[in-house]
Amino acid sequence: MAKPFKIIIVGGGIGGLAAAIALRKGDREITVIEQSSLHREIGATISLQPNASKIVDQWGLTPLLEAKGSMTDKGFQVYNLSGELQMKVPLSTQSKYGAERIVLHRVDLHEALKHRATSPEYPGKPVSIRVSSRVVSCSCEDGTVELEGGEVLSADLIVGADGIKSAIRRYVLDKEVPTLPTGHSAYRMVIPVSSLLDEAEFVKVIDPRESVTTMVMAHDCRLIMGPAQNSSIYSIVALVPDERMNETAANSSWTTEGDLAKMLQTFELFPDWAKVPLRLAEAAGLWQLRDLDPLPTWYKGRTILIGDAAHAMLPTQGQGASQSVEDAEALGAFFSHVEEGETWRREIESINKRVFDCRSTRASTIQAYSRQTAKPATEKGGIRINMNPAQFMDYNCKYDGAFDWERRQKASSGVENLMSNLTVGELKVEA
Repeated sequence: MAKPFKIIIVGGGIGGLAAAIALRKGDREITVIEQSSLHREIGATISLQPNASKIVDQWGLTPLLEAKGSMTDKGFQVYNLSGELQMKVPLSTQSKYGAERIVLHRVDLHEALKHRATSPEYPGKPVSIRVSSRVVSCSCEDGTVELEGGEVLSADLIVGADGIKSAIRRYVLDKEVPTLPTGHSAYRMVIPVSSLLDEAEFVKVIDPRESVTTMVMAHDCRLIMGPAQNSSIYSIVALVPDERMNETAANSSWTTEGDLAKMLQTFELFPDWAKVPLRLAEAAGLWQLRDLDPLPTWYKGRTILIGDAAHAMLPTQGQGASQSVEDAEALGAFFSHVEEGETWRREIESINKRVFDCRSTRASTIQAYSRQTAKPATEKGGIRINMNPAQFMDYNCKYDGAFDWERRQKASSGVENLMSNLTVGELKVEA
């Protein structure tokens, strides 16, 4: 009897659960290994750009997300400290990109992904999740991972979806790759919209129920805010240069708790109306923003990295989660024909290479543009993206899955090769 295709996914976050959904098929045995107990983190919202929202819709997640209060982001606006509107850009992407930009609570997205991966109501064998299980080593060629405590698990494919501080990355690259501090840190918090509606000085400037993303920026600090859960909660991200901080943000995890008094001290030059959301917060996560330089590879043997483990990026383009979803869709697409573990084991590395070849340039480009937009301390030349915001929005969102992108890459490469072989005279004839 043929053995089922076995997959281990290290990391039970958004990227890991998305990969589990994309790879779930037939009798495949998929196990997600998560080091935490999957307890809820300090609250936060997250966006899925059109390139990702169309993918999760194909997975049947839209009704689940709508039931949890997902919202279409209808625009972006910028205010100065005097409460004067400086810019408002309407955002409607359905007609141009085939999907909208949606905003939702991170926990709601995670729960929807978890339900889709593990519920028996969907095609394929339900995914198993092992929590409180920490991976301490990986044999990429043999397809094994060792857990803290000594247990060894094996699979035909290992997916490293374990975030920016990935334990799997060092085994794929045969070395440690340090994450890079960007010179900025972020407080992140969620408050009830009802509490904001009682604050006259705030609501005379901003309606917290309106489904738009709002930014207030001054003194090298910025507040990025917007509603979620059908306008019942309001999310605030407060970005601060490290040198302006009144506490140390040495951690790259959103679960580190910030000091609310020190946060208010950091924003003391902001006017009272702008500080209202900060004052109302009962808890805040504090994160030092870090990213990675592009990696030379994401795969080795039967093991491949995805998401932040492969291409952690700054949040300036809102593409972090969306790129993880794209990675997951690519895995599902390129491994779609694999049915039995023994039959296809020898081909796993070549399929991993195909995923990397399809995804790496695109993810690295978005990485670079996100860094370039922020102009953080880590910018030291490197890739320079010569696109304006509108062009880059098209680059981000005119994406229709890995097969289509691979085809477009091959077509572009063919044109480039043809042009490089033409002489000047031939070019004149063509013209």
